[in-house]
Amino acid sequence: MTTFLNFEQDGPLVVLTMNQPERRNPLTGNTAVAEFLEAIERIHADRRITCVILTGNGPAFSSGGDIRRMRQQASPEVRETDIRQEYRTGIQRLTLALFNLEVPVIAAVNGPAIGAGLDLCCMCDIRIASEQASFAESFVKLGIIPGDGGAWLLPRVVGLARAAELAFTGDTISARQALDWHLVSQVVPHDDLLPTARELAARITRHPSHALRLTKRLMREAIHARLDSVLELSAVFQAICHKEPDHLEAVDAFLERRAPQFR
Repeated sequence: MTTFLNFEQDGPLVVLTMNQPERRNPLTGNTAVAEFLEAIERIHADRRITCVILTGNGPAFSSGGDIRRMRQQASPEVRETDIRQEYRTGIQRLTLALFNLEVPVIAAVNGPAIGAGLDLCCMCDIRIASEQASFAESFVKLGIIPGDGGAWLLPRVVGLARAAELAFTGDTISARQALDWHLVSQVVPHDDLLPTARELAARITRHPSHALRLTKRLMREAIHARLDSVLELSAVFQAICHKEPDHLEAVDAFLERRAPQFR
């Protein structure tokens, strides 16, 4: 069986590469969801990992849903309740798992990110685009809605008006327009994409694992919590951080004017 997701670990950094280029790296109609879930569990369990880069092999980042599978779902033999359950136990599990992954995730968008492929980008924390990248929330063109959570994810990245324009028109935007709309934070020459993502990852992975993981968890909770709730959670997380040996090492290194040596 062909592996959809390549898992490459280099110390604290993991690079996940979607590897079905002949099909433009679809997220359905294959083993993508199962392999993502397995990789995410592996990352959660390894406290040494402090950053993930997600990219695609071939000309596309991800084409999103498999069109042939959609044709099968339209068959009279397939009930609405079956389709609902397929979403709940399939692509929506990927959405929850990747969005809630404890370590920072950088999407290195190498080519078109279409439909669920765009929403996959929005599940990540940081997005860097190749000049060859493009983006579309294209579900409406197929007479469907973003069943993977895009209606929640995209407005939180680009704002409600921009998200509405993308979702209602299904239009494709270039990497440069994505930068103007704050969908991505950088646009770089195609050959510089992974080196740029790795350089950014190196600036992240130099920090203690516990601080990165708790910072990301706090930011995720802050999306939908009240200020007083976030402050209370911040106090709890900070108490944990103050007792970590890496915190003491960072303080000592600062006072001694040397580079810290974290565990």
